[in-house]
Amino acid sequence: MLEGICEYRIPYADTDQMGFVYYGNYLVMFERARNELMRAMGFTYLEMERRGLGLPVIEAHVKYSRPAKYDDLVQIRAVISSFSHVRLRVDCEIRRDGELLVSGYTMHAIMNLQTGHATRPPEDIARMFAAAAEE
Repeated sequence: MLEGICEYRIPYADTDQMGFVYYGNYLVMFERARNELMRAMGFTYLEMERRGLGLPVIEAHVKYSRPAKYDDLVQIRAVISSFSHVRLRVDCEIRRDGELLVSGYTMHAIMNLQTGHATRPPEDIARMFAAAAEE
């Protein structure tokens, strides 16, 4: 299965007054893994932008099971779970020593950066997304 994986050590800046990772920061971690997923596919966000395309988030869902804390080393994983014409769903998990802390997904539109409208990607990119979603 094609996946993006990265490790991240939680800094103080990511935590709230209770010492837990602030809930919004988990979406930033999802983005870190999405970047690694694109790299694993051999195609970076930078290359997409050079080709005039963007992947704005149009929906996000996060399920918080256990908190991460300062200095925890977490593993963040992202996979493409579906691709349909102009939409892409990326599922993510954050674990500490194998224990599931957070799971969720982000839904993305494929956008033409010049017009700001959703668009079908070129055939090579569509094939790449479809193949990743099938694995």
